[in-house]
Amino acid sequence: MAYDFDLFVIGAGSGGVRAARFAASFGAKVAVAESRYLGGTCVNVGCVPKKLLVYGAHVADELEQAAGYGWTLEEGHFDWGTLIANKNREIERLNGIYRNLLVNSGVTLLQGHARLTGANEVEVEGQRYTAEHILIATGGWPQIPDIPGKELAITSNEAFYLKALPRRVLVVGGGYIAVEFAGIFQGLGADTTLLYRGDLFLRGFDGSVRTHLKEELEKRGLDLQFNADIQRIDKLEDGSLKATLKDGRELVADCVFYATGRRPMLDNLGLENTGVELDARGYIRVDEQYQTTAPSILAIGDVIGRVQLTPVALAEGMAVARRLFKPEQYRPVDYQNIPTAVFSQPPIGTVGLTEEQALEAGHKVQVFESRFRAMKLTLTDIQEKTLMKLVVDAETDKVLGCHMVGPDAGEIIQGLGIALKAGATKQQFDETIGVHPTAAEEFVTMRTVTR
Repeated sequence: MAYDFDLFVIGAGSGGVRAARFAASFGAKVAVAESRYLGGTCVNVGCVPKKLLVYGAHVADELEQAAGYGWTLEEGHFDWGTLIANKNREIERLNGIYRNLLVNSGVTLLQGHARLTGANEVEVEGQRYTAEHILIATGGWPQIPDIPGKELAITSNEAFYLKALPRRVLVVGGGYIAVEFAGIFQGLGADTTLLYRGDLFLRGFDGSVRTHLKEELEKRGLDLQFNADIQRIDKLEDGSLKATLKDGRELVADCVFYATGRRPMLDNLGLENTGVELDARGYIRVDEQYQTTAPSILAIGDVIGRVQLTPVALAEGMAVARRLFKPEQYRPVDYQNIPTAVFSQPPIGTVGLTEEQALEAGHKVQVFESRFRAMKLTLTDIQEKTLMKLVVDAETDKVLGCHMVGPDAGEIIQGLGIALKAGATKQQFDETIGVHPTAAEEFVTMRTVTR
């Protein structure tokens, strides 16, 4: 039969826009439906505005270090409203760029909620469209545990639009979003406590990284409370919030921020009208080519629950567009050695296997670790330490993992991601001449096995 579109994409986030743009450039007739904002979570309430707030919080470090370099500065004053207004203006600019990317690619942009009414049919604002292929790229949504008073808490969605910087903040969670926002709130001047129900945050990251970051955050005065969880939240007469913990303690704050996981955004999507199945975790089940259990429907990005990172969604969107409309260029997404950054303060950069993963996989491991005070801090009283770590296969000399906690970790780890993708050995690291004086050169000068 003749369809209205070759590809109908539900969701104009990173993955959906990438798939739509390139499918159109390959000659397909494409539509995209979006009910909220162009650019998805990353551009609007995720990595982009978060990084801008991280930059803002980091200014406090620069001001503290300035005296050691001869600068006498008047007492600084931070204005939350100015930062948020400037952030909003930048996000609006990016929304416009995403719109132009789609429209200039020849994609039909439909602004409204899309709902599946069949395996090849989508309804948007009462209008029905048919498509040979439908791509679900609706992303994820933050969730708060079902406790009394949950409506008094906020998530990352609301944090970017707070009218004022809270004076006292409780951040709940042990993942990277919780750690990043704890650093943002504290860096901008809020009295911040991070609560996590486990023994140590950032489960799944290298053990040395987790421990080192804990120590550095404590140096900065961040109140870390592990094995702690909230039982209920109550609003007090003065407007502040009382969090009662499961151990009976009570903490009072002006804001309770939850970063305890995200769920796939499937609300009113109409999956019941198709043969699409969910996996045991509630994400859309797909095969290696992102095809759901309904052959005409595909899904990518956070909604399938694989690696929930923007660059991964982009790669998945490109893979779908190529497989469907430019098969001679198709390449499957390689999920090995994906570089990752956590924009904590100090930040984390990591690529490859952790020490624990390497041992579990049966490798005979050599570990090289270095902790040092960055050159920039030598003229100051700041005692922050940088961590660099290499995990090496003792039998093949192949570098299995690179891990860093310290300034510019995300920038440095990107290049090392290429090295690991190319299969670099420790000898090749050793034979690479360092850039001096930099922190990054430490990765090519570590010679002594730590363990």
